[in-house]
Amino acid sequence: MPNIKSAKKRARQSESRRMHNKHIRSGMRTKVKAVVYAIENGDKEAAVAAYKLAVPALDSSVSKGIIHKNKAARHKSRLNARINSL
Repeated sequence: MPNIKSAKKRARQSESRRMHNKHIRSGMRTKVKAVVYAIENGDKEAAVAAYKLAVPALDSSVSKGIIHKNKAARHKSRLNARINSL
């Protein structure tokens, strides 16, 4: 446990930021999973609709520093390729 006042504040800030990042990451993963489930069910219309919701979530995560831009690009590329193969 921190004893210094600034260290206590830093611990509080770190915990609140961790929870905020966790919330954003969880929402992003949920939207990506919705696309994957639609693809696995073979429903192209639902997959396209879910993909249109997942792309802004991925981009938002990049701008907030939650994930790297190449990871978001990789996810978008792979999901799009799987949708096009339906």
